[in-house]
Amino acid sequence: MALAIEIASWVLLMSGSALLLIGGIGLIRFPDFYSRVQAAGLTDTLCSIFILTGLMLQADSVPLAAKILFTLLFLLFTGPTASHALAKTAHHDGLRPWKRNDGGASSNR
Repeated sequence: MALAIEIASWVLLMSGSALLLIGGIGLIRFPDFYSRVQAAGLTDTLCSIFILTGLMLQADSVPLAAKILFTLLFLLFTGPTASHALAKTAHHDGLRPWKRNDGGASSNR
């Protein structure tokens, strides 16, 4: 049983780390602010779930696992709220989404 929990924990930790790396590459590659905010928000939330769940499985005591759970719940509420606030503020300030030109080249690069 302990081996199965250990394997599940490491699978979650490695999945979260890989997703974080892929999200970081997406932040560099995406063309506009709105796409980058979406990539950051999604990877932030999913990586938090995977990594903190993996850490909960490795916790030695129930109080430590509860602290990690409360941290996860806090991140699940604040991460999407912050992404929404950033996107709404950018839209309010007049930042327009990226659109492709007729020739296929990007318009804002």
